[in-house]
Amino acid sequence: MTAPHRPGPLRWLWYAVGGSLPARYRTWVLHDTTCRTWHLRHFARTAAMLTLLSVPLILLVPGPLWLRATAILLGWLVSLQYALFVMEESVENRVVKAGYPAGTARATRAEATADERAEAARRYARRYRGG
Repeated sequence: MTAPHRPGPLRWLWYAVGGSLPARYRTWVLHDTTCRTWHLRHFARTAAMLTLLSVPLILLVPGPLWLRATAILLGWLVSLQYALFVMEESVENRVVKAGYPAGTARATRAEATADERAEAARRYARRYRGG
């Protein structure tokens, strides 16, 4: 299998703020939402979006710098918490935008970790169920 075609920085930024990518990036979108580091990638996309919003706010909104910085920090904390809550649905939406059926990312991640989860279930059963 060949490596997925990665988008350039501007296309990635467009993708990070919710834009669709051309069809040639379809396999990369699936990789992005199902690889081992998909959680970190989700938060990187969120941080990119928040940075795009924060920089103009801190530069253009009048008032003391400490107040603007504190407001932006609190906004980031709330936004990151919300991003955590909607993580699964957000990546599924990205996969659907790329042309895959709904549930593909979840199923791909489950398939990739099936052996690990089965081994964890066996360890749990041995330890707590006596078998």
